[in-house]
Amino acid sequence: MAPVPKFRLSSLVWLVSALVLTFVCASRGSAAEPLALPARDAPQMDAPAASAQLGPGDTVAVRVFGQTDMDGNIYVADDGTLSLPLVGAIQVAGLSPAQASLKIEKALKDGAFLVNPHVTVTLVASVNQLVAVLGEVRTPGRYQVAGNTTIFQLLAQAGGVTALSADVIYLIRADASGNQNRIPINLKGYTDANSVLPNQKFKGGDSIFVPRADQFYIYGEVTQPNEYRLEAGMTVIQAIARAGGLTLRGSDRRVDIKRKGADGRDVTFRAKQGDPVLPSDVIQVKESIF
Repeated sequence: MAPVPKFRLSSLVWLVSALVLTFVCASRGSAAEPLALPARDAPQMDAPAASAQLGPGDTVAVRVFGQTDMDGNIYVADDGTLSLPLVGAIQVAGLSPAQASLKIEKALKDGAFLVNPHVTVTLVASVNQLVAVLGEVRTPGRYQVAGNTTIFQLLAQAGGVTALSADVIYLIRADASGNQNRIPINLKGYTDANSVLPNQKFKGGDSIFVPRADQFYIYGEVTQPNEYRLEAGMTVIQAIARAGGLTLRGSDRRVDIKRKGADGRDVTFRAKQGDPVLPSDVIQVKESIF
């Protein structure tokens, strides 16, 4: 068979390229229309930043597409506004960055400054999404939270609770009238399959208080005399076990408890192994008489 002339081969390649281009243009409606990224490749907004609420003292980055002279990092003023070129002061306190973006876009469009503005607002630094963690934690202080921060994540930021912390802690939040409300959170619920897990959402200005658990004191003929955390339903024999058990000279039948009476006076009595231990009890384990 005779070889295909070069001019015919190049013409064939040109024809195939033209057909492919025509097909793409017809399927998209316009050859000038940009290709769209697949949905999975589209940039995703960071969830914590998107759920944050802006407030006085925060720093935000404002970007206006095609208007670099309007770009910059701006502080939210004490009155909750952002001062922007052209549109002036825009109230953004209490809005998320995405909501603030839409509000600025509307102001630019309503003022006829831009026909179809595209604005992005990103939270750079926040002083309003801080929650104070106080009480029986290793590092009390104020910590950053997002809309999906859990109570355990917040306590972890504070270094965790101490060995003397209570099981029920409190979320302290001001209502619309400025009154401080205490919302109990039972941490035991996370380990109890029958309990409903608390689902509190934290916001700037909240406080978490971890109180000290009830304590009892034990001394005398036990291996480790000391102050200990009182567990729910704890009995005398369990308190002795918590203190490391009896010494070789100790007797679990010669145990005295000193306790505050109803009149506020101290009352001392001989305790049995199954007697309950109450908050602030002072337990003395005496020597065996045999």
